[in-house]
Amino acid sequence: MKFIVSSTYLLKQLQVLGGVINNSNTLPILDNFLFELNNNALTVSASDLETTMASVLNVESDNQGQVAIPAKLLLDTLKTFPEQPLTFVVESNNTIEISSNHGKYALAYASADEFPKTVALDNPSQTIVPSEILATAINKTIFAAGNDDLRPVMSGVFFQFSTEGLTFVATDAHKLVKYSRTDVQSNETAEFIMPKKPLNILKAILATSEEEVKIEYNDSNAKFSFGDTELVCRLIDGKYPNYEAVIPKENPNQLTINRNQFLNSVRRVSIFSNKTTHQIRLRIAGAELNISAEDIDYSNKAEERLTCDYQGDDIQIGFNSRFLSEMLSNITADDVQLEMSLPNRAGILTPVDGLEQGEQVTMLVMPVMLNS
Repeated sequence: MKFIVSSTYLLKQLQVLGGVINNSNTLPILDNFLFELNNNALTVSASDLETTMASVLNVESDNQGQVAIPAKLLLDTLKTFPEQPLTFVVESNNTIEISSNHGKYALAYASADEFPKTVALDNPSQTIVPSEILATAINKTIFAAGNDDLRPVMSGVFFQFSTEGLTFVATDAHKLVKYSRTDVQSNETAEFIMPKKPLNILKAILATSEEEVKIEYNDSNAKFSFGDTELVCRLIDGKYPNYEAVIPKENPNQLTINRNQFLNSVRRVSIFSNKTTHQIRLRIAGAELNISAEDIDYSNKAEERLTCDYQGDDIQIGFNSRFLSEMLSNITADDVQLEMSLPNRAGILTPVDGLEQGEQVTMLVMPVMLNS
């Protein structure tokens, strides 16, 4: 088995695939990339048993064969090469030899038979989504997903496909984000929960891609195909909570304000808040928003006044500043609207501008009890 490939091209592809490999694996074979050569098409795969990703690379060869090559060793070696052709040859003494312009390097390889087989999806449903839209949907929601192992369904992003549009939801019970598109539809209704790790990998690749992504899914797995790359992952098992029930419908108190001004003010004031609760107080009366925080233990406090556009009754409400600033950072708009009903009901944050046709973002942040 022998092939020739460009060093930078190979490195670029392997760095993407390397995102799948865990730092500590239960099975030693998972520390390897699987190389499958079929003439001038080289398929490289990486897996952690839950997620498997494969890319097809163009190489110079008329051979066939397969080997598993240690990922870290290969990546560390490739990072040091300037752009040049590298020749890979599988030797009879269980090593694969790489020849560069300056030298030769031998790596011990493992048997390809030990590498886990990629799951084949039986009778999958499918939906096609432009990569830019999928990348935006992941970006807008993933930060709100939880990290609680006891509630695995909330540690992923909920995909809801219908003939009317696509909806992506993430929540950790303190904050919730719902991102919808009516300009992209699915032929049939479906819903599943995607884990965070494969979504983070997809987010990084799709940000620079202009291709369409074919998403195939059944009850237990999903497969994302775009260009020469495929990612198959196991879905999170379980029923997603009824998120619509927690979004308050009647919110008579509506505040509209410049997003950047609001965000900077929340960030500054929160420095003076209690380090355990991160609590800030919003006091709104007339056209004035008063943001304050206090850490009684250390006698630290801060207060800022902003002018805003407000319709509703005077209100005082408390929020966790970390959640509020995280949400404001993930909105791409000049102005935002914060809708509220009562100090103990969730506030709804939405962008006033900056949305594409058919795009909708709703963010919900739970209030915290104010110490009077």
